[in-house]
Amino acid sequence: MKKFLIEGGIPLKGEVNLCGAKNSGFKLMIASLYSKEPCIIHNFSKIGDIETTVEMIRELGGEVIFHQNHNLEVSSSNLKNNTFSQEVSLLSRASTYFVGPLLYHFGEAILPIPGGCKIGRRPIDRHLEGLKTLGARIEIKENSCRLWGKLKGTTYRFPKNTHGGTDVMVIAAASAEGRTILENAAAEPEVDDLICFLNKMGAKIKRVEQRTIVIDGVKKFHFAEHSVMPDRNEAVTFACGALSTRGDIFVRQAEPQFLEAFLQAVSKINGGYEIKNGGIRFFYKGDLRPLNIVTRPYPGFMTDWMAIWVILMTQIKGTSIVHETIFENRFAFVSGLQKMGAKIELFNPVVPNPDQIYNFNLEDDKPEYFHAARVIGPTVLHGIKQEITDIRAGASLILACLTAKGKSELEGVEHVDRGYENLDGRLRSLGAKIQRVDL
Repeated sequence: MKKFLIEGGIPLKGEVNLCGAKNSGFKLMIASLYSKEPCIIHNFSKIGDIETTVEMIRELGGEVIFHQNHNLEVSSSNLKNNTFSQEVSLLSRASTYFVGPLLYHFGEAILPIPGGCKIGRRPIDRHLEGLKTLGARIEIKENSCRLWGKLKGTTYRFPKNTHGGTDVMVIAAASAEGRTILENAAAEPEVDDLICFLNKMGAKIKRVEQRTIVIDGVKKFHFAEHSVMPDRNEAVTFACGALSTRGDIFVRQAEPQFLEAFLQAVSKINGGYEIKNGGIRFFYKGDLRPLNIVTRPYPGFMTDWMAIWVILMTQIKGTSIVHETIFENRFAFVSGLQKMGAKIELFNPVVPNPDQIYNFNLEDDKPEYFHAARVIGPTVLHGIKQEITDIRAGASLILACLTAKGKSELEGVEHVDRGYENLDGRLRSLGAKIQRVDL
């Protein structure tokens, strides 16, 4: 077990490279199981979610070989199992992604109920309902889900936006018989990264409108080689680090077309950014202005950016409101910030049509959950001893500690490692005083 020791108050300055997108790399590995020929994936991130996916693939009998320079090779030629252990599944929310390849190879998949971050229920009902329309027969037991049957094309409309559900359906429909049309599908660029990779493998998938995807199933897949897109969540993490510490960071590989909602927000608060060849420079250029934001599915302001953005809002004179509409319970990190001196009030806005505004299942909501935060700044944050509970909250607490005066200790480092490769090392390269030590 490890913890971070952090001394804050130092502006972050320099250059940093982005890693491959956390929300893309693991599912490319799973999709590659369709091919009997090994597939090569470049620019993968050395993070916990990749390691868990590797364990799952190996338990199925597949092979994953790591090469130099963030390249790996996935082979399904020796697949022999249609299930993996409950222990490995609890570390990830990826088990349903395996349905397509497992039905393709075995005609049956037995999947433990997935785990992952503690940021809401992340229900898989949207995954299973879609798979049912493809013809999958489903039997749910206490800790597992059995699926079997021949998949056939269908027209399916997602009742609400679901990034994971869209991924699962795209992967499964790639091998289904006939044509599948997905309506109200997620528009995130990581979905398009998956589509691009599958098409390289021989799939026939096309996004015909922003939220409509047409898939003509194929019977055979082949070798493909693909480079994972850069992680836009990392880009926002470093950008907010530059602004909140009054620093100056050039984020290499940051792609403006995937960050439009964030860049618009940066402009509105008077933050500095400059689009350059090979990336984006983010810098503090003067007093920042408060701003109200609402998290939305892509191309809106991403829910994964919310916790990091809140830290920045604590350093701005005035009142900012952050309204979270994607997950029902994503403000657990706020209590730690309040202990650091942040003036944050949680509340529930008056919403006339909650089922249209909120992307989570309303039946999963509880009276004690809050969906908005009122951030009053600027506040001088001070050091704290705290435990990290999930990836984005962990990144926000690290950023808060770097912004704060004094020393901090953060336990639960493994949550950050699930989504960020060597985050502490890259922050040190920017001048941060952060150490990873044994508990």
